Amino acid sequence: MVYDTQFDVAVIGGGHAGIEAALASAKLGAKTVLITLDKEKIGVMPCNPAIGGIAKGIVVREVDALGGEMGKAIDYTGIQYKTLNTRKGPAVRSPRAQADKEEYRKYMVNRVANTENLTVIEGEATNIFLKKNSNEVEGVEIDGKIRIKVRSVVVTTGTFLEGVVHIGDKRFPAGRMEEKPANKLPDFYRRAGFPLLRFKTGTPARLDRNSIDFSGLEEAPGDEPPPKFSFWTEPAGSYWFKKGQKEQVPCYITYTTPETHRIIRENLHRTALYGGAIKGIGPRYCPSIEDKIVKFENKERHTVWLEPETKDGISIYPNGLSTSLPEEIQWEMYRSIPGLENVVLLKPAYAIEYDIVPPTELYPTLETKRIKGLFHAGNFNGTTGYEEAAGQGIVAGINAARRALGKEMIYIKRDEAYIGIMIDDLTTKGVVEPYRLFTSRAEYRLHLRQDNPVLRLYKKAYEIGMLSEKQYKLVKETEEEIKQWLQRYSEQRIKENGKSYTVFEYLKRAEITVEKLREKNIPVPERDYITEEIEIQAKYSGYFEREKKLNEKMKHLESIKIPPEIDYSKIAGLTKEVVQKLSKAKPITLGHAARLEGITPAAITAIMVYLEKMRREKVRG
Repeated sequence: MVYDTQFDVAVIGGGHAGIEAALASAKLGAKTVLITLDKEKIGVMPCNPAIGGIAKGIVVREVDALGGEMGKAIDYTGIQYKTLNTRKGPAVRSPRAQADKEEYRKYMVNRVANTENLTVIEGEATNIFLKKNSNEVEGVEIDGKIRIKVRSVVVTTGTFLEGVVHIGDKRFPAGRMEEKPANKLPDFYRRAGFPLLRFKTGTPARLDRNSIDFSGLEEAPGDEPPPKFSFWTEPAGSYWFKKGQKEQVPCYITYTTPETHRIIRENLHRTALYGGAIKGIGPRYCPSIEDKIVKFENKERHTVWLEPETKDGISIYPNGLSTSLPEEIQWEMYRSIPGLENVVLLKPAYAIEYDIVPPTELYPTLETKRIKGLFHAGNFNGTTGYEEAAGQGIVAGINAARRALGKEMIYIKRDEAYIGIMIDDLTTKGVVEPYRLFTSRAEYRLHLRQDNPVLRLYKKAYEIGMLSEKQYKLVKETEEEIKQWLQRYSEQRIKENGKSYTVFEYLKRAEITVEKLREKNIPVPERDYITEEIEIQAKYSGYFEREKKLNEKMKHLESIKIPPEIDYSKIAGLTKEVVQKLSKAKPITLGHAARLEGITPAAITAIMVYLEKMRREKVRG
């Protein structure tokens, strides 16, 4: 086959997964092309104009620790910042920020356009070519005519594959509102034998700020000082600080009413979901308002957050009011809510259906099991959220580049990052509904906190080539300083009420902070980051040790790799069902195998014995 040009890596899709994949691939030295329908819509936020949230904010900081861009982007373009769950322990705290969606988009468009080794091509990816008589990627077709030869492909198509928008009984093809879908690429997946599932998501209407009465609503301000996402950036909101606008933009809270619920109940048959037009499965943890009314029928009201989409614009995002009601009913429903009695809808709410490939088709590297050099990331793997997409994108981009450059691929383990938990969940258990990450999914959540991603991941990121020497040195020095202060406090003693304690023991008390030590003339760190880490290490040291012991066994299993060529049918003691599941899932470690549904401890023991036998035979050979 004749190709028009050649790259190492092609990334299909310019959403949050595609951005991180393309930037990571280019940073690692792979000649990369990003294929997108509209280069000016790279980084668009089609739904909630926010970054972060419970567990999600930790993922953003992990992407940042791995050398990604999302944390820097939101620190630069955010308009309100909060740390969630501050009244709870550090394991469940997480940063969240409202973005100026236009400034965020512009930031990402500029970042992608000015990255070395990265080219952007506008067009629709219509086919993927394989090497002759092989299951390995060779090229990508754009708009049915341009052919690009590549070594790796990352598919991050979001909601665009055979996308259909629903507004009541009205439906039309679209990847997002007013954007055409991608209807050619699914044919490649069908020919290649991949199963395709149909998923659904939705978004609320956009409201005119000037038509809302905020006077009786509850104001929800940001935190001061605002928490930042990136370890490397200036203070959060630096774009606005540079413009001399330091104040954060407030959000507001209102609630649905019995009248809202009546309108929805009387028109359920006209929604796309309950009217039967939508066959795809929607997100359990981000349901439409009609879904809430049906599933929580005794709840008198539901919270609605009114969130600005930009710092100076008029568009307001009513978080909590996603719907697929007909547009004329939407006007009636929104106007039944306090503060919105005279509201004007700038854009109607809608639901969207789209194709995904089950993520059990992937290795934890995010490479497909059927085709070498083909990687998937983002909503295409059945997830929801910009943050989950970015976390997958950076891993897929790193591995696509490493494969193209002839290097061993990496994977992130469950005890290293929430990104590892997410990818392991997806590739091991699959999805029956859009996947959302929560802290409750983490058996290592005391270790995987929002304050320490850079300390957890900087060595891996540096070894891969995602962090510079300067960045590595900064984190290494920070880590050493923390250790020095902890050592000092474990040796230095303090007396109170006739009793003697080490400073570390003294800090374990809930009411004692590093500031209290300063009052007692005990030297303390100058940097707030060091102070935070020391307090957490002291106050939760007992819990950390308990968690560590509980997870030692699983960690051991994670260290035992399973060779990809293993024939499970030759292992004594495995049932046919277990052999089938293992052969299909192709786990890469014993820990990975142990988490598969239906795989018993006895089966893991049998595999372990067989692997040891293989090792001994290899040594004898």
